[in-house]
Amino acid sequence: MKKGQLGFLTGTHAVNDLYQGAIPAMLPFLMAERHYSYAAVSGLAFAASGVSSLLQPLFGILSDRRPRTWLVPTGFVTAALGVVAAGLAGNYVATWLCVALAGIGIAAYHPAATSQARAAGGSSQRAMSVFSVGGTIGGAAAPSLVTVVIGSAGFAAGYLLAIPALTMALLWVLKGPWMRWRGLRETPASAAGASARSAAGTARADDWPSFGRLAAVVIGWSIPFVTVTSLVSLHAQRDLGRSEAAGAVALTAFTAAGAAGTLLGGWVGDRYGRMTSVRVGYLVALPALAGVAWAPSFPVLVLSATVFGAAMFLPFAAQVTLAQDYLPHRPGTASGLTLGLAMAAGGLCSPAFGWLADASGLRATFFTLLLVFTAPVVLALRLPDRVLDSAETPRPDPVGAANISGANIGGGQ
Repeated sequence: MKKGQLGFLTGTHAVNDLYQGAIPAMLPFLMAERHYSYAAVSGLAFAASGVSSLLQPLFGILSDRRPRTWLVPTGFVTAALGVVAAGLAGNYVATWLCVALAGIGIAAYHPAATSQARAAGGSSQRAMSVFSVGGTIGGAAAPSLVTVVIGSAGFAAGYLLAIPALTMALLWVLKGPWMRWRGLRETPASAAGASARSAAGTARADDWPSFGRLAAVVIGWSIPFVTVTSLVSLHAQRDLGRSEAAGAVALTAFTAAGAAGTLLGGWVGDRYGRMTSVRVGYLVALPALAGVAWAPSFPVLVLSATVFGAAMFLPFAAQVTLAQDYLPHRPGTASGLTLGLAMAAGGLCSPAFGWLADASGLRATFFTLLLVFTAPVVLALRLPDRVLDSAETPRPDPVGAANISGANIGGGQ
């Protein structure tokens, strides 16, 4: 395992997903200031997650065909630009377009960065969980950051939200000179390409049927994930009579628990097998979602959201590596389809749940969501595992990985 490279990528993931989490955190403020309906804010959630998810497979295909490490910094900088511009936009259409721009940046980042993280971590589930938790931490920090900046100074101070992206972009630019100062050299493209072709030649064939079943599970995972992310803070405010800050607490509890669940899932996957983390996660998530829907008080909502967040992310790292092992020849495509096109279902369904919330209330929406979530839980219990040996483990984007670390940023192995 190349710990330095993995750590650097984990930092970029935290920054990128900070902006992914900033969008739902901004929705209550947009709703209060601009008087948007539930359907309108759900449309913004679609602009972020739906547009992003639909484009991620295209970026995944691009990262498989040719190394494009520039997608990583370009992605999180574009996401920051979209979030800041959304706060300054003057009307709903402009706001929607700015949020969609942020979604495009998020889409550009994920396939390339995930492929490079798998190359750095090899077959370790904990390595992928560490990379994944970087994004979860960024998403968990977003509600507090948005509340501090926008809640205290308004959308006019939204430019402050761009500071993390600009800082990480500067570190990315300085990375190359620092590597050369340490005596590290990039792997020649020709040698890296030959190595990749040799590894691909020994791998087993892509298992598209199993990958299709996994995609169906992730589709079912994404619908409650996106909907709860978009509506849980509003649930605390509108149904339980709590403040905007309390709503941010509920959202933060949900996303922060995801970080713990991601790390726990990596440990469980390495110790007991990744299918254990998948099955336990889905079995626990179902009753936890029922708790979110039923919650009669704010503490019960926070507890249920915390358990739900942890359970939902318990299988996250396993699903990423499983997708890449189903398609060992196309790790970028596997990441893009699993994290992108499948996730689009959540964004596509978000307006429908918003309309349901307008018509019947948030509790009815969450109970409907519970019924929808039953299908992926059943499917997840029947997913097959696929274990590749060390020679078959996907080695995506070898030139890109070399560009990030030469031998290894930070020197750790």
